[in-house]
Amino acid sequence: MKTLINIFFIIFINIFFLNKNVLSDDKIKLGLMVPLTGEYSFIGETIINSVRMAINKIDDERIVIIPKDTKSNPIDSLKVAKQLYDEGINIIIGPVFNESTKYLDELEDVIFISLTNKIKDKPANVISAGVNAISQINTIKKYVKLKDIERTIFLIPQTHFKNEIEFAIDKTKIKIKEKFIYDQEPTLITKQISKLTRYEQRKQNLENEIIKLENSNLTNKDKKISDLKKKDTLGFINFDSVIIADFDETLKSITTSLLYTDVSSKRIYYITLNQWFDETLLIDKSLQPIYFPSVNKENYDSFFKNYKKKFETNPNQLSFLSYDIVGLIYYLLYKNEFNLNKEIFYQKNKFKGKIGVFEIEKNIITHQLNFYEVSNGNFKKIF
Repeated sequence: MKTLINIFFIIFINIFFLNKNVLSDDKIKLGLMVPLTGEYSFIGETIINSVRMAINKIDDERIVIIPKDTKSNPIDSLKVAKQLYDEGINIIIGPVFNESTKYLDELEDVIFISLTNKIKDKPANVISAGVNAISQINTIKKYVKLKDIERTIFLIPQTHFKNEIEFAIDKTKIKIKEKFIYDQEPTLITKQISKLTRYEQRKQNLENEIIKLENSNLTNKDKKISDLKKKDTLGFINFDSVIIADFDETLKSITTSLLYTDVSSKRIYYITLNQWFDETLLIDKSLQPIYFPSVNKENYDSFFKNYKKKFETNPNQLSFLSYDIVGLIYYLLYKNEFNLNKEIFYQKNKFKGKIGVFEIEKNIITHQLNFYEVSNGNFKKIF
């Protein structure tokens, strides 16, 4: 039954995008490669819907979107990319996943605007339009400078995203005191954070100071001992901020471990990467305040509201991004007098979309993001 529904959906979107004699020579044809069948078909459907919204907003009948099903794998992605190329298409939105871009350099005359946020070691003809680590760290760098933060520890999980983060740190030249690589295994996190914060040493410092006072002849030692017993540790923390390159429950495990080791967000700045306004962050007051770069929240909320009203289902971050990609391509075509030439992606340009400001130059897209504070159960825009 699910397969049948997917077949009807694919037929529908082809009718939607290909009607009104759209394959005539005066049309500007763009490819769209997304998963329309299989495990991630729901993502493809939301992207299709967002592209429809963008096309309707632009209201230019010359623009034609031709969708193809990547089935979320690199072999099928190459196959459908070749089909689009044979139809005379050399600008394609997609694929969604970084893995699906693996073989696309075989079509060197085609430009792919992928929705991935990974920019390292990608084919030369693939432009990553996702909110990449460089864009996020550049925004964090701006906040670090604003607050005169000087001793930052960058916490990086030992995952496939590690190389992207380290690449972005080098490219942005953000000033950090130290990089700390950690294992995401829950049973190991507290031990690793304890080592980073010198927790055992600071705890021992406290015990030693209490013993020292107990054996002293100071007249006010009872009050001093009482005050010390209210503390968890004693000693200097040799950093003033952490940037945690993690999300969801692992992010919360890191912040919980920092709290356990007596390094709260009241003592240092907790900064993390784009959390896409994860509302669970509003619930856990113990990690607040915590800061992160992200897209424009007002536009993000407005898009979600309009999408849900139109399609009676929730969109996702990729559908939000795909809406702006259509606008970006149209803007670049407009500036190039609608000459469909991949060189438009090499010229320096800026485009203001719902996400924020896109900057594009030499086949690289970066985003000018906003910066947010989570405190008192709210998302507060800093800049």
